Amino acid sequence: MNNRKVPLRKCVATGEMKTKKELVRVVRSKDGDVSIDITGKKNGRGAYITLDKECILQAKKKNILANHLKAHIEETVYEELLQLAEKEKQ
Repeated sequence: MNNRKVPLRKCVATGEMKTKKELVRVVRSKDGDVSIDITGKKNGRGAYITLDKECILQAKKKNILANHLKAHIEETVYEELLQLAEKEKQ
């Protein structure tokens, strides 16, 4: 039997440990550009967040992603996260 270890990551908004598949990665490149990394393989500093409307809004309100990535987060990033959360819900 080959028991594979399931990779866990911590949501920056809630602090919950979840599987990588339940979270989405937001990454800051060396240039300081912040984008959403669906594949989870882009280079740069990453932060994981749960694809849930409340979590995303909490992160926006408390500036959690900006503090964690040490970069300014554009409004479009939050809008894109909310759209992904809506798609996930369906």
